[in-house]
Amino acid sequence: MAAKYPGKVTFVSENFGASKLAEQYGVKGYPAVFVDDVLVAVPRDFGYFGEVEGTGRYAPWRNAGSQAKFQADLVRMVDLILAGKKELVSQERAGLSSAAHEITALPKFSLTDLARHPLTTDQISGRVVLVEFWATWCPPCRSTLEWLGQLKQKYGDNLAVVALAVESPEDTVRSTVKSLSPDLRWAVTDAQTAQAFGDITSVPTMFLFDRSGKTARVLYGAPPDLHQQAEKVLGGLVK
Repeated sequence: MAAKYPGKVTFVSENFGASKLAEQYGVKGYPAVFVDDVLVAVPRDFGYFGEVEGTGRYAPWRNAGSQAKFQADLVRMVDLILAGKKELVSQERAGLSSAAHEITALPKFSLTDLARHPLTTDQISGRVVLVEFWATWCPPCRSTLEWLGQLKQKYGDNLAVVALAVESPEDTVRSTVKSLSPDLRWAVTDAQTAQAFGDITSVPTMFLFDRSGKTARVLYGAPPDLHQQAEKVLGGLVK
């Protein structure tokens, strides 16, 4: 779309988790779209993983009509800002926020893991718990999954690590985890579980819970220091 405005509009893609604009607006998921420094679209507009399809302004996103509507809205807002009417766009999008609803404690969930065994909250409670939401189509997720195996080896039974795949076919998930640590609890999540965790708008998303089940930290995306941030928190939880 930027090509329609040569010399006037530049498309910039920022690393999720390392964007000043995202930090300013409390963005906790993607995609989030800014025109200049105005937040004009948030993940809910395109539909959450756990929500009923079609609830967002541009959902379902795979629908050509939804994409055309988003493009028309985007062109209109760009035109307004180029015409010096940025305040109109700001007023229209006032109050728009991508801030996620962060849960305060490890939620109840019940899944079947890839070994066909039950995977429930009760099985992992009483320990420090790390829950990682990931997808087979997410390149940054792979290095984090390998690192999670190292964490599990380091902390042993003091740490429960659960890796939940979203929007990924089970056969692809199984193929991906063959070369990864068998000590992690692997499962394909469902919409109900995603909603229990406040819904999942981006991968990777990592939840850290203390021994009492209280939320210690939620880490979104894959900033360069993701592993360091998590290990710093875990160091204080696993004693």
